[in-house]
Amino acid sequence: MTASAAARKVPRGERRRMELVDVAEQLFLERGFSDTTMRMIAERAGASKETLYRHFASKELLFAEIVSRKAMQISGPDAALARGGKPEVVLTELGLGLVRTILSGQASCLFRTVVSEAVRTPELGDLFYQRGPGLMAERLASYLELASKRGELRCEHPLGAARLFLGAIASHYHVRSLVQSNWSAPTEQEITGHVDAAVAMFLARYQP
Repeated sequence: MTASAAARKVPRGERRRMELVDVAEQLFLERGFSDTTMRMIAERAGASKETLYRHFASKELLFAEIVSRKAMQISGPDAALARGGKPEVVLTELGLGLVRTILSGQASCLFRTVVSEAVRTPELGDLFYQRGPGLMAERLASYLELASKRGELRCEHPLGAARLFLGAIASHYHVRSLVQSNWSAPTEQEITGHVDAAVAMFLARYQP
């Protein structure tokens, strides 16, 4: 199927919604959350405010949609996590996707935006966690529970195990990407080695 044919299969309203999210993300990264208004987003997108509010009732929900889309890129319906594959395959794919998203740069910018705004707008921090890290942990916990029932793993506390794995994968790269602007990103070989080691440790701890 050609790219144009695939695009035609996306309903017009959904395409417009995706365009609005793209524009909002650009503006949030350029200006920050508090200095970006719904009017600015509508004008940059060539849309009316009525159209924007028809898709998103508030700026906070628009930001939450951006975060949700990032999470879906890592653990969406096409991922091994959703398909219920073998633990090593699922964890490796999830780990690689998470690290690559962190290293993309945009994720760190969004995180900085949330941290700077969360004191003034607590609901923004809540939405970010619920739609991003929290949702990913819940999805992984659901998978770990099913894998344990199948006898592939032994996770008595799936949510705690999920958080442990995600922390092992992300914490080092996340911190460095946030605080070191001159940091040289790891090579693909280094990323793969890091994820493989985290998966091996996890499986050793939770093997049946």
